[in-house]
Amino acid sequence: MQIGVHVPTTVAPDVTREALLTFAREAEARDFVSLWVSDHVVIPRATAGYPGGRSFPVPPDVPYLEPVAMLSALAVATTRARIGCSVFILGHRHPVAMAKMLATIDVLSGGRLICGVGVGWWRQELEILGVDFARRGRAADEALAVFKTLWTERESRFEGEFYRVGDVGFEPKPVQKPHPPIWVGGNTTAALRRVVALGDGWHAMSKTPDELRASLAELRALADAAGRAWKTIEISMRFELSEKALADGAQAVVDRLGEYARLGVSHTAVVFRREDPKRMMELLDLVARKIRPALVG
Repeated sequence: MQIGVHVPTTVAPDVTREALLTFAREAEARDFVSLWVSDHVVIPRATAGYPGGRSFPVPPDVPYLEPVAMLSALAVATTRARIGCSVFILGHRHPVAMAKMLATIDVLSGGRLICGVGVGWWRQELEILGVDFARRGRAADEALAVFKTLWTERESRFEGEFYRVGDVGFEPKPVQKPHPPIWVGGNTTAALRRVVALGDGWHAMSKTPDELRASLAELRALADAAGRAWKTIEISMRFELSEKALADGAQAVVDRLGEYARLGVSHTAVVFRREDPKRMMELLDLVARKIRPALVG
C-alpha cells in the first residue's frame, strides 16, 4: 500500500505559509508518496447533510484555503510526491477553466497531478455557486468529458446538455498521457457507476472494512457488466487519523490499514484533523516511523 498525507487546508492563526510548506516538504522527505488538499469554497453555518450524519468538522469562521492555489504552491515546493485533491467538487468551477488549471498544475509539477473529483454533497454551498443540485451528477459527467476532450484532442469540440465547446485551441496539454489519472470520489452507486464509465480509479471516503468490502463488490459487478477490466481501476481511500483512532496505539492503525490493503486498497491519503502545527508534525513523524513502514511494499 502506498501512503500519502493530507496537507492542512484549514488554517488556524498560527498555521503560517511557512508551516504549511514545511509540512509538505517534510512529508516528501519522509517518502510519503502523495500530498493532498480538499475543496470547499464557502462553509455554510447550517451543517445539516454531512455524510454519516455527523457535524462538518470545520467551523464556518476557520480559513479554508483554495485547492487549486494550494496545489500550485505544492507543485513548486516539492519535487517527487504526487499531488492531488480529495476531492475537487466539479460544480465549483467551469470545466473549461478547470481543465486549464489542472493542466497547468500538471505542467508545473512535472506530471505529478492526481485528479480527484466528486459531485459534492452540500446543497447550500453548491446552490450558492449556481449549481442545480438535482442535476449535478449529469453535469459532473459532462465536465469530465470536457476535461478529456480538451486534454487529449488537438481540435477540441464538445456539445452537451450543460457545456458546449466550439472549435478551439487548448494548450498546454497535461504532461501525463493521455491525461492525469482521474480518481472519482464518493460512496454512492452513482459514484461507482461514474468510476466505471469515466474514472481511472475510485477514491473511497473513510469506510469501515465491511462497508468497503460491500462497495468493492458492487463496483466489481458494475465493472463486469460494463466490460471494464477490474485491473484498470485503482482503489484508493481517504483515511482520517483521529486521536481516537490512535488511542489503541499505532499497531491498531496498522492493522486497520492492513485490512484495507487486503481488500484491494493500493493508495491511502491519511488526514490529520489538526490546526496545531507542532501536533501535525508529531503525527507526520509517527506515521512515518511506526505506521507507513509496516504497510509499504
